[in-house]
Amino acid sequence: MIQYFKNIEGVTTAVEKADNETWVNILPPLKHEEFAEVANTLEVPIEFLQDSLDIDERSRFEIEDNVKLIVIKTPTENNSFNESDAFYITIPICIILTHNQIVTVNSFENGAIKKFLNTFQNRHADKKSMMVLKIFEKITQAFMEYLKEINHRRNILEQKLYASNRNEELLELMRIQKSLVYFVTALRSNEMLLLKLSRTNFLALNEDEKEVLDDLVVDMSQALEMANIYTNILSSTLDAFASIISNNQNMVLKRLTSITIILQFPVLIASIYGMNVPIPYQHQPHAFYIPIILALSVSIIMAAYFLRKKWF
Repeated sequence: MIQYFKNIEGVTTAVEKADNETWVNILPPLKHEEFAEVANTLEVPIEFLQDSLDIDERSRFEIEDNVKLIVIKTPTENNSFNESDAFYITIPICIILTHNQIVTVNSFENGAIKKFLNTFQNRHADKKSMMVLKIFEKITQAFMEYLKEINHRRNILEQKLYASNRNEELLELMRIQKSLVYFVTALRSNEMLLLKLSRTNFLALNEDEKEVLDDLVVDMSQALEMANIYTNILSSTLDAFASIISNNQNMVLKRLTSITIILQFPVLIASIYGMNVPIPYQHQPHAFYIPIILALSVSIIMAAYFLRKKWF
């Protein structure tokens, strides 16, 4: 699906075709015929449009025939039905700067572009570099929001794990850990991209725009630091719960071993008195109670010993 937007007197207006100072937004479902049409209409290399289809595409920039391409990663919710997949993943957004338009290509719908659309009426379409920086800003904000949501979700799961050591909470924590791995990798790649853009001045920014880009580099670095902190906390939490589970398992095995040892003495005494050979006091009136009392006495002594050693 291809959308065309233009800022007309401060109002975001959908138009039928690309014109000067138009924002072209390409969303799924993506068709090869549409790519070919856009490439011919806007004079854009078709490879620039197809780069967004590769979900593993790294953040980068390049230029060909005076057409600039910027690929940056953005977070989104994972709609996979596989319960072992991450809650959130990162996808590439291709930003293409032509002679007269700015083109964004998305392999999935994402919140960053939607937020940019909501503020498009405040943008000056002739200042394409500033529009790119504003897209970067929305992407950074999206990372921050998802990271806070991930941290809140982790806290809730940890509280549940304190009450019960169920596998469901541990599996969800692992899915959060996978999400953080995606975020750390994408944020590191995005940070390198912004640093290279600042160093090479690929967007031909003026002084005010350079200050905005420097602020975005700081924000992206902060998001990366947050992701690293949450990743370390989650790894420590999982290691701690693994140790707790292992310790609980050892305690259960210790209790079962103690109970087995305590029960072995009555079985041994009953086995001895059950032999088909003459035994002491077998003709006494209370011969039946002698092994019973002896077995109970030994069991009580062993139980008291294990309680003293805190094996229970």
